[in-house]
Amino acid sequence: MKPFRYERASSPSGAIALLAEAPHGAFLGGGTNLVDLMKLDVARPDLLVDVRRLTSDRIEELPDGGARIGAGTSNSDFAADPLIRRRYPMLSQALLAGASGQLRNLATTAGNLLQRTRCPYFQDVTTPCNKREPGTGCSAIEGHHRDLAVLGASPQCVATHPSDLAVALAALDAVVRTEGPDGERLIPMTDLHRLPGADPQRDTVLQHGELITAIDLPPLPFAACSYFRKVRDRASYAFALVSVAAAIDVVDGVVGDVRIAFGAVAHKPWRAYRAEELLRGRPVGEELFRQAADAEFADARPLRGNAFKVPLARNTMVRTLLDLTGGQR
Repeated sequence: MKPFRYERASSPSGAIALLAEAPHGAFLGGGTNLVDLMKLDVARPDLLVDVRRLTSDRIEELPDGGARIGAGTSNSDFAADPLIRRRYPMLSQALLAGASGQLRNLATTAGNLLQRTRCPYFQDVTTPCNKREPGTGCSAIEGHHRDLAVLGASPQCVATHPSDLAVALAALDAVVRTEGPDGERLIPMTDLHRLPGADPQRDTVLQHGELITAIDLPPLPFAACSYFRKVRDRASYAFALVSVAAAIDVVDGVVGDVRIAFGAVAHKPWRAYRAEELLRGRPVGEELFRQAADAEFADARPLRGNAFKVPLARNTMVRTLLDLTGGQR
């Protein structure tokens, strides 16, 4: 591991100022992903600024009926909160599916969103990887890519984003609050992460030294009828092959509104806007759900070893919507 300096700032602005002077520095929250990457020599910060106690670790109900999640809230506290379990059950389900109790106790909300891909070539410094070392190539395209992207990939990178929580937050139209060198800003959750394009080394739109301070959840009454389904090779805390976060509002047998997002199919949580548009205003039923799933994956471009993920994702969406609507066929 490369030697590094450790600092504990006394305020968010102090932490931001420290990182502004260290182009290769990083914020440290729970450290559950960053420290592992440092041990692998993938991440090589020369300065770690501890921000674990700088941002709120509380969950607050907002005047409009939404909720604000402090960036320092542990994944365990987030998942167990009565307000979250009652109004946004998909969030609790995503968090509980994401990691063991020990990791959830340590991992923070912001850190969960900013974890790096688990592509094996990204984590292996002996292999070419455009995300880790731009310009060296993408080993996964001709290598082992069973778990990787089928949507939104580029010739530079086919990695997927590993966060389950990010998928559910994208489905809910959550908003990320940040503070950085240029002040505060609000970022829609669907815009926080990037597709790889020609710059796969950039996972998010955050600037260097920009700190996530909170996540706002909108008031969405039908989110109480939501579900997160994760398909994986084993039930014991494996990363997803495919995941779906969905919430649906049905009035007199017709879809009034719906929110759907997929995980483990792209470089970012994949919001299913095409499927949502097709579903709204139409009578619920399995045939409609399958049409919507087919439409969402019409532009899928699987690789040699992961084509199975396309029908798997479609079927997972259909099954989830059937469960949420009482199995109406």
